[in-house]
Amino acid sequence: MSFRNEVKMLSQIRHRNIVKLHGFCLHHRCMFFVYEYMGRGSLFYALNVDDDEAKELSWSKSVDIISGTANGLSYMHHDCFPPIVHKDVTSNNTLLNSELHVVVSNFGIARLLDPDSSNQTLQVGTYGYFAPELAHTMAVTENGGIENFNGRHPRELISSLLDDTSNKNIKTKDLLDPRIRLSLSQKETQAIAHVVTLALTCLHSNPKSRPSMQQVAHELSTSKQSLSLLFAEITIHQLIA
Repeated sequence: MSFRNEVKMLSQIRHRNIVKLHGFCLHHRCMFFVYEYMGRGSLFYALNVDDDEAKELSWSKSVDIISGTANGLSYMHHDCFPPIVHKDVTSNNTLLNSELHVVVSNFGIARLLDPDSSNQTLQVGTYGYFAPELAHTMAVTENGGIENFNGRHPRELISSLLDDTSNKNIKTKDLLDPRIRLSLSQKETQAIAHVVTLALTCLHSNPKSRPSMQQVAHELSTSKQSLSLLFAEITIHQLIA
């Protein structure tokens, strides 16, 4: 069923940040997809397996990957009718080509959102990545689920970041992957604070308080006002206050 679902999804959508399906084979003895070749493999591999790959990611390249992923998801949520929700956006399902261009892949458990239904679903996806409300309501929305930005599993971050007592002392710089090269120019530190603030809003416990992927994609394409504090001293609490 997931194979047929992926064929259906990818035959309906075209976007530069969504993997291209060139063909497939569906046979009782053999099933496979023919995708465009993504030379760098998955983002998971770059962040967790090959340190040399991770060290190649500058801040600007990392933001390009985040923005590309957001653009692909925004297209699915807001430019497709009915909207499509991926339901398993992880670093394993985010692929990079030789130039670090990013595409979202693996649509086997994606689903079309019926605007006239309650959008109930079975709880599927990778634990730690699907929206927390799915564990209680099983309701799929366009505001559920966004990837992390520091090379660690999201579950390691969320409990501490959403704890009002502990996040007061967490420094923004400590959330960043130490392997990513930073110049810490004024422009770059502003961009980092902007992206981290946006990511934190996507972790809000109330799905209605999270930005849509369209809003996320737009925010990532805009710059924000100057910071009045030294970047090394900025805490998470100050960004989400």
